[in-house]
Amino acid sequence: MKKFFVLFVITIVLAASMPPYKLNAENEDAVSVSGRTAVLIEQDSGRVLYGKKEHETRKIASITKIMTSILAIESGDFENTIKVSSKASGVEGSSLFLKPGENIKLKDLTYGLMLRSGNDAAVAIAEHVGGSLDGFIYMMNEKAEQIGMENTQFTNPHGLDDGDNHYSTAYDMALLMQYAMKNEQFREISQTKRYKAPQEGEAWDRIWTNKNKLLTSLYEHSTGGKTGYTKAAGRTLVSTAQKDDMSLIAVTLDAPSDWNDHISMFEWGFSTFQKEELGKKRETMNVKDMKEGTFFIPYSVYYPLMEGEQEKLKQKITLNDNFFHNRQDVTTAGKIEWYIDNTLIHSMPLMYEKEQVKKEGFFHKLGDFIRTLTGGTG
Repeated sequence: MKKFFVLFVITIVLAASMPPYKLNAENEDAVSVSGRTAVLIEQDSGRVLYGKKEHETRKIASITKIMTSILAIESGDFENTIKVSSKASGVEGSSLFLKPGENIKLKDLTYGLMLRSGNDAAVAIAEHVGGSLDGFIYMMNEKAEQIGMENTQFTNPHGLDDGDNHYSTAYDMALLMQYAMKNEQFREISQTKRYKAPQEGEAWDRIWTNKNKLLTSLYEHSTGGKTGYTKAAGRTLVSTAQKDDMSLIAVTLDAPSDWNDHISMFEWGFSTFQKEELGKKRETMNVKDMKEGTFFIPYSVYYPLMEGEQEKLKQKITLNDNFFHNRQDVTTAGKIEWYIDNTLIHSMPLMYEKEQVKKEGFFHKLGDFIRTLTGGTG
């Protein structure tokens, strides 16, 4: 059982690190958006439901701070107090009006960063978490590579314009939000409408209201997000929404009517797709010419499907080359894949459990012998 638990945990970790498969739903004309580029994905599977030039690189402004926020949370220093440098307090643009030398919790800075888009908070976080701005920028780009953001480069923690050197894509920012939303602390911050933070040396607290109007007033299914704007980048927005069992992520870059864009994409996504169960945890699978042992999938998997796609689903099972020579009590036998037509949409390890042969020990045999002598049956 212990061996099975270890294998199961490894399987889940491997599955969680797999990149989301992209299925072209051919929905470019399904929604009208003002954004120069846009994307809508389903949060759990990563399926692209709608795309408009989603891999085109553009300036991203303050949605950069999603990366800054998740790195702050993952630093392990979230409850610790840090000192604001004069460099941080003097950053231009949107501000929390931090004072040089003041002490403030990293947690409070992160709330201010996400709710009020404080550029001073971004630099203060970067200097503390990364040891320096350059150190933090390295961390940002390293994390982007880990997430699979192939068309992204960060040169600062706040998103202020830096020529053509600081950029991303709608799709990459959706991947970042998908990653961040797996973190409970990030989800809590992202969906916070109002936050109060103590201010050193003052009798009154700082009170921050979230700039995300989808969350505060415009859309009942909103669960969070991050706004952004510079003159060069235009309006940028990453937002999330949930309805029933479906969670969606929308991104627009350079979108004059971004609130309406996101509502339109969310409403279309919720009405067009339904999450269907591809496989149930511990569900057994039939493998051709294999009559010994049990093949099963380690966890339940769901996928958003449009009308008519359920009938196009196909399964493919592939066994590892060395499986026949190395059958443990519980082992990874191979993989199981699901396709819509010829497009791979999901893959997971296929587990194998050897049949347990009941061992009859000395006392069991002794009992049978006594029952035979006495004519007993029980």
